Amino acid sequence: MALPLEKSYTIDDIYALPEGQRAELIDGQMYMMAPPIRVHQKLVSSFTKIIGNYIDSKHGNCEVYPAPFAVFLNEDDRNYVEPDISVICDKNKLNDKGCNGAPDWIIEITSPSNPGHDYGVKLFKYRTAGVREYWIVNPSKQTVIVYDFENEKKTNQYSFDDTVPGCIYEDFSITIAELLH
Repeated sequence: MALPLEKSYTIDDIYALPEGQRAELIDGQMYMMAPPIRVHQKLVSSFTKIIGNYIDSKHGNCEVYPAPFAVFLNEDDRNYVEPDISVICDKNKLNDKGCNGAPDWIIEITSPSNPGHDYGVKLFKYRTAGVREYWIVNPSKQTVIVYDFENEKKTNQYSFDDTVPGCIYEDFSITIAELLH
């Protein structure tokens, strides 16, 4: 379960964690991360491949990064996240450490121990940081919520059996149930 620790932390504290320990930092609060379950990793792998292949087929400039990949959301020392999938279209945001600023598209796959973190804290943080599109994929409920932060017209909830349309890519869609077979 991702629980906040009780003091104000910085990115230096993230880098000081023991090898193999993962955490995220949101507004100075550290949230420890549990190891992901198998279905989580299967979805991360599938999303990375499918989105990457789509971008390549369109000769696009965006890049796809699966977790663990550092995103310094506000370009400060109090916010550090590792979205399950980050799609970054502005290569000026990328350096050897990760992404400085908001990715264009983030996908989070909920953890059984703390799904509310993705629906609350991260939803607010991603929206205010300038993320254009945010998906919350919930394997236990077999649902996907798509947030279109640019214009809200495609914000909707879908089941894994539905064809889920992308927002920043008008002709991209995916049926998540097909990824799990």
